[in-house]
Amino acid sequence: MHRETLEISTPGRGFKEITRQVDDIVARAGIREGLCNAFILHTSASLVITENADPDVLTDLETVISDLAPDGDPRYTHTAEGPDDMSAHIRSMLTRTSVSIPFESGRLRLGTWQGLFLWEHRTRPHARKVVVSILPG
Repeated sequence: MHRETLEISTPGRGFKEITRQVDDIVARAGIREGLCNAFILHTSASLVITENADPDVLTDLETVISDLAPDGDPRYTHTAEGPDDMSAHIRSMLTRTSVSIPFESGRLRLGTWQGLFLWEHRTRPHARKVVVSILPG
């Protein structure tokens, strides 16, 4: 097994593609095939696999999740860090904190239009950590 931790700076709410960084870790592991697991160490950001060709997809995803978990909802009691605090936790719960991706020939086995993204749910910049574990298969 091989494990590395990525440190990703986010500019605030939105998507940051991390496919290349994770693929580089797979290559460095020196393992030809197996499973790559990425796990984010936070409760207000998530990891998603989605289309990486058309940025409108990312815009639409943000629109939908904003409807599901709006900032500043008066029903929220957890508001310690502002109006985006509880909504960020809900968004993280509705998405994923980890993803597993097979790899072959030392490279991630993603589809043509798939990319791995860190989805920041807070409105201000954050430093996020993603643990990437490479398991031989």
